[in-house]
Amino acid sequence: MLTTALRAGGDARQRDKSLECASNRDEIIFVLLINFLSLILHFILSTELYSYTEEPEFALNRDYFEEDFRSHGKRWIELTLDEQRAYVMSLLDALEVTDRDKRLKVARAILYLAQGVFDECDTEVDVLHWSRHNVFLLYDMGIFTALLELLSMEIDNNQACSSAVRKPAISLADSTELRVLLSIMYLMVETVRVQTEDDRPEWRAAREAFKNELGSPLYNGEPFALLLFTMVTKFCSMNAPHFPMKKVLLLLWKTILFTLGGFEELQEMKVRGRERLNLPPLPEDSIKVVRAMRAASPPASAMELIEQQQQARRPLPLVKQDSLDTYNERDPFKNDDARDEEEDPEDTDSGIEGEVDPLDRDVIIQPPPPPPPLRPPTERVNFPKGLPWAPKVREKDIEHFLETSRNKFIGFTLGNDIETLVGLPRPIHESVKTLKQHKYVSIAEVQIKREDELQQSFLRSNPEHILHDCSTTNTHLKQKHRCNIVYYLCQIALLKLLLAAAPTSKAKTDSINILADVLPEEMPITVLQSMKLGIDVNRHKEIIVKAISALLLLLLKHFKLNHVYQFEIVSQHLVFANCIPLILKFFNQNIMSYISAKNSICVLDFPHCVVHEMPELTAESLEAGDSNQFCWRNLFSCINLLRILNKLTKWKHSRTMMLVVFKSAPILKRALKVKQAMMQLYVLKLLKIQTKYLGRQWRKSNMKTMSAIYQKVRHRLNDDWAYGNDIDARPWDFQAEECALRESIEKFNSRRYDKNKNGDFTPVDNCLQSVLGQRVELPEDFHYSYEMWLEREVFSQPIQWEGLLQNP
Repeated sequence: MLTTALRAGGDARQRDKSLECASNRDEIIFVLLINFLSLILHFILSTELYSYTEEPEFALNRDYFEEDFRSHGKRWIELTLDEQRAYVMSLLDALEVTDRDKRLKVARAILYLAQGVFDECDTEVDVLHWSRHNVFLLYDMGIFTALLELLSMEIDNNQACSSAVRKPAISLADSTELRVLLSIMYLMVETVRVQTEDDRPEWRAAREAFKNELGSPLYNGEPFALLLFTMVTKFCSMNAPHFPMKKVLLLLWKTILFTLGGFEELQEMKVRGRERLNLPPLPEDSIKVVRAMRAASPPASAMELIEQQQQARRPLPLVKQDSLDTYNERDPFKNDDARDEEEDPEDTDSGIEGEVDPLDRDVIIQPPPPPPPLRPPTERVNFPKGLPWAPKVREKDIEHFLETSRNKFIGFTLGNDIETLVGLPRPIHESVKTLKQHKYVSIAEVQIKREDELQQSFLRSNPEHILHDCSTTNTHLKQKHRCNIVYYLCQIALLKLLLAAAPTSKAKTDSINILADVLPEEMPITVLQSMKLGIDVNRHKEIIVKAISALLLLLLKHFKLNHVYQFEIVSQHLVFANCIPLILKFFNQNIMSYISAKNSICVLDFPHCVVHEMPELTAESLEAGDSNQFCWRNLFSCINLLRILNKLTKWKHSRTMMLVVFKSAPILKRALKVKQAMMQLYVLKLLKIQTKYLGRQWRKSNMKTMSAIYQKVRHRLNDDWAYGNDIDARPWDFQAEECALRESIEKFNSRRYDKNKNGDFTPVDNCLQSVLGQRVELPEDFHYSYEMWLEREVFSQPIQWEGLLQNP
């Protein structure tokens, strides 16, 4: 394995030199293991790009490359770098031919290079090595810009769009050109985006250049991501049903991830943003806390409790149910059956007397011997003792506490004063001191307060000075382009695709067809072909859900960090588009079956299928699936959707009541059966915010869930989530709360983006020369109707010149 991993890094001399500098063999193995795991992850991401029906096209790409490359008399890996550059330049020139079929052959040859010239490689790691080498070479030669022009031509190809609309059934052949172009661009974006320890200096420079290029106006004055958003909206409007949406969504997700940054970059941006606003540092790194968190055993059903009692009477030792991270010792799904589809009996039963609490089982029962560590001893994770999160208190919580205390002990209030404690007893002083010690001011609160101050001013100041409040995304996405992304997100096209790809959705005649780029021209005629296509279709939907959920979560987090009102307008449109019931509908299934789904055929995954000989597929092997016990793709999608639901409902009373009205508690509680710490955390957060509205009987019957909330979710010191006090004091007025939020958003948009934002306070320009010299932005359709406008408004209208001579 070491020799295989060594071949994937790059130049052998640089690698040997770096290995000599390592302190010991354990550190060398650890570094190589990390690089090898990153390469494997890249394999998985590239594998999801292709459907199993595209498998014959791999050989087609190779054949077109070899047909054109035959004159060199050598293999590609035997050429010098200058010879490779010369050949890529010839391919670039051939892309400009007018013949569509010739362009497609050249594009397939380029795709074969980006795929790693797999016919000349012996192992999968060799394929990845040459893919990485070739992709940086292709970018250096300007292939991406040429592909962008071809992609724009295909998007604007009205003939292909109208032909696809008229077709009764669309297949893989209708999107051939688009799939080839998008595959090359995806491989380039994903390969350049991924960093490794032994990247060459010129590759690191190319990565930064490509990152800036993708965020700059590439086509029609807009970034590349907006071009992909137009493809999504055009597809969802039924004007281009042949667009390969899976590849578009994957490329869009990776482009946003590359240009704006992922979750770790977001955490760093948040830290820098708090420093600019002179706010105290974060109490902890949330990513590290979640990684160190242990999964809790799910609440047991009545049948499982009876089995526990029967086992307790036997002299056999009990073994705890292990987490997803060490699932090799025991299958946590073997008791999962049709009971998951029913209501958990714990919702109505207060439990069996004398039961062992599953949440405390890790303490009571001796754990099995730990598996051999995959990391050096220095990297071992130490689980923190006590609660994982530091408590937080908002300033309005302190104000509310002091208001209540002053009314009780003094009989009058002081408004928003949180400093004056005159007349209050000593325990209240201590309580206020404790609350202030854990006071947390978020970036969003600072932004809202600043917007309120600016709205109260008659003379609205220039908005340019607040573009850097926390505008960490300004580097690669300008203000205008962020507004355009907000516009496209508000078209709810992504939610339409998510609904069509949800496993609980039923096919309707008017629904969007997302299977255009997976269905073959000839439908299957044998049982084996039907099973293979069924697996491919399910896998196709899972990948679409994964891409959409990751894209939505990433954009919501970036918008919230940039400005809270940009986040609020997108989240409000998602709520009005029924995003909350859509996510709940997604989880209203046997979630354990979804997490453990085996919709993959490993021997058909790229690059395994092009490096190794293809074994004979049988119906039994397809039905058995792969050896993986969990589908990490589906687990990733579930966590993303839960995080989106948390972001939409956090601190929104009316939206929290929507969770209660849609009866989300039993749906979310079934999701706790997935024993993975991060997923359980976000499920428990959603249960916590609605616990006070579910009634005393529900809380009494679900004490294990309440205990898990206490152990894993952050505490707000004066939050009465577990008691449900003063419920009647907060009526559910959805329309009033959303309208108030909408009013604040419109004021924000008017002040920052409206051209006439100053209104009556704008000075009037009376200079004729100055007024005529101003540049007026005309709509796009004006250029097409300009001659008609001239004929109608100017040439056909009689001009009475004598009227100019008359006195007014």
